[in-house]
Amino acid sequence: MLKQLRQYIKSFSLWDLLIGMKLTGRYFFKGKITIQYPEEKTPASPRFRGIHALRRYPNGEERCIACKLCEAVCPALAITIEAAPRADGSRRTTLYEIDLFKCVYCGFCEESCPVDSIVLTRNHDYHFENRGENILTKNKLLAIGDKYEAQIAADRAEDERYR
Repeated sequence: MLKQLRQYIKSFSLWDLLIGMKLTGRYFFKGKITIQYPEEKTPASPRFRGIHALRRYPNGEERCIACKLCEAVCPALAITIEAAPRADGSRRTTLYEIDLFKCVYCGFCEESCPVDSIVLTRNHDYHFENRGENILTKNKLLAIGDKYEAQIAADRAEDERYR
């Protein structure tokens, strides 16, 4: 009987609503933690895996030797490579494509590369507006690598410090 009376008083006085308003009032005056994304950036880990890039040697020659290890190790089969010998006898890629819709950003391609050619940058600000832009060609990958080479080299130096 007493339990029913207590329940009736709680429902009549809107006790649950008051408890909710108390919780709301507690957080109402605390500092806000919302990030205004394009203007403010959240800190990212140095090991964050973003968009891919192909690197060059300091003399400007591309690093990729067309060993196809990255294509073989890719679990999503997102990488396509075709190679041909050059005039000097070395092999280089004629086709290097990555389908970003298939890619799972696991980093296996980066780990398997013997010459540190393919890397995943810390850049996560990329989008696609038209069909077909999800395929990164060799020229696009080299352009991304040229743009972010200083950051990539700094990340590699920091990684070597911890090994």
